Amino acid sequence: MQTAIAKYRPMIARSQSLIALVVLCVALSLLSDKFLTVQNGFNVLRQISVNVCISIGMTLVVLTAGIDLSVGSVLALSGAVAAGLLKNGIPWPAHDLFIGFTLLGTIVAALFVGSILGLFNGWVITRFKVPPFVGTLAMLTIARGLTMLWTKGYPISGLGPKFDFIGSGWLLGIPVLVWICVLIVAAALVIVKKTALGRHIYAIGGNEQAARLSGIPINRVKIIVYTIAGLLSAVGGIMVTSRLDSAQPNAGISYELDSIAAVVIGGTSLSGGRGTIMGTVLGAIIIGVLNNGLVLLNVSPFWQQVIKGFVILLSVIVDKMNTKEA
Repeated sequence: MQTAIAKYRPMIARSQSLIALVVLCVALSLLSDKFLTVQNGFNVLRQISVNVCISIGMTLVVLTAGIDLSVGSVLALSGAVAAGLLKNGIPWPAHDLFIGFTLLGTIVAALFVGSILGLFNGWVITRFKVPPFVGTLAMLTIARGLTMLWTKGYPISGLGPKFDFIGSGWLLGIPVLVWICVLIVAAALVIVKKTALGRHIYAIGGNEQAARLSGIPINRVKIIVYTIAGLLSAVGGIMVTSRLDSAQPNAGISYELDSIAAVVIGGTSLSGGRGTIMGTVLGAIIIGVLNNGLVLLNVSPFWQQVIKGFVILLSVIVDKMNTKEA
């Protein structure tokens, strides 16, 4: 009996996230007749799309044994920049000049802002040897403050139907948000599986000293990874802003927790060097289904936070147990 259990244990360990999702879906379908409906399914897909984008960037960071606590604030600032430029442009009264922005211009500007903030994170961490936790925690506060300054503490709303189409439109019977998410997942899979950058990311997370001796440009790879994380946070900011038709000054609060939860639940080791993009996608789906189910069951928002906290803790414990057994 023990031999049989030992034989299937690796397969069970690899499939634990999928098993958890199936069990969760079965339980929620029994507890709520609204869960297994097409409308609710699309709601869940739209809700998880933002978290998937952010979590993929977080996965790349965690694979290098880092962490990025600033993703929620970068999301808020990027979304606010997009909304502000689209609606108000940049007035320059001293020269009697007004610079207006098209939809494409605002999207490019938002992506640029997110990328620059991510690049700054990577530069501070590599140049000054600041622990990623501290460096990105500082950026969390900086980006949140810049968001408040840009918006003056008020929402920026009424962004127009073209911009709103990103968050609420449909294409070939599927929400546009889901298509964006699929494209980002596909690009991330290509990076980690088919490029030298992907191999370097895993090598750094597995053993940074060995990677350095092998000639891998450690600092350059880390800067690229944090820049990608910032870029994907900006994508999330555009998605959230367009879906709400409003840039909220407090947008993105606690998003970093959901993204870390998705990464950990998906099987990526916080020690770096082990994890997959599809595992993170599965983790994000679990978080999304859990959030959706708790809402359908009318669970208090305060208890929702408690439950999600225990889920994250359990995932970390399971990860540590699997690491010891390996």
